[in-house]
Amino acid sequence: MDGKYPWHKYMKTINYSQIIDLTHVIAPNIPIWPGDPNIEFEPVAEIAEDGYYLRRFSLGEHSGTHINAPNSFYPDKEGIDNYDPSSLVVAASAIDVRNKTAVNPDYVLTIDDVKEWEKQHTLIAAETVVLLYTGWQEKWSDRLSFLNPDKDGKLHFPGFAGDTTKFLLEERGIGGVGIDTHGVDGGLDETFATNKLILSRSGIVLENLNNLHLLPATGATLAIGIIRLKSGSGSPVSVLAFV
Repeated sequence: MDGKYPWHKYMKTINYSQIIDLTHVIAPNIPIWPGDPNIEFEPVAEIAEDGYYLRRFSLGEHSGTHINAPNSFYPDKEGIDNYDPSSLVVAASAIDVRNKTAVNPDYVLTIDDVKEWEKQHTLIAAETVVLLYTGWQEKWSDRLSFLNPDKDGKLHFPGFAGDTTKFLLEERGIGGVGIDTHGVDGGLDETFATNKLILSRSGIVLENLNNLHLLPATGATLAIGIIRLKSGSGSPVSVLAFV
């Protein structure tokens, strides 16, 4: 098959016994990043009057469970419409840090955390997307708790430390990161170090993931369904884990 994407080059086999949906339902009351547009649904057609049901919706490109594209930080790099399909089917490993985040909402993943996890499981393989299970997915129904702002408006939620992300990229060759909070960078990291490190290499950045408690530490394959928005800085996604 000729064209933009040579599909025959990307044949992959996925062995699985279970499919887990890692996606939150999008609704007007879900947590949104400060300054992002509100999520709105507007009826366009109703069955009683028009014979069918249809709505118009409006939301930010980084609303709900979403992926960030490189051009969200680097204007000259690709937007979400340019992602190769093969880059959206990826192996995943999940690191559970709930014991740390339960006592420190500002906790960030350390290099020691990674090495301890590898002692218990296996070395993180190249091109793997590392998912961080912080427990924040359980706060999703409460926008205030999920973003956890203080009186000065600073957000308090866990994430990846920039140094750890650099280690994972340079020493493990990972393909990206994902998390169940609203940012792969901890809420206090206003430099967005992890986002910038991953996206500078056109890697995967997934935020607001759900159901990470159902994933094994290793052995999952993610299929990430993007919306190909022209020059998009990212898009809401459907993320399915084949386990």
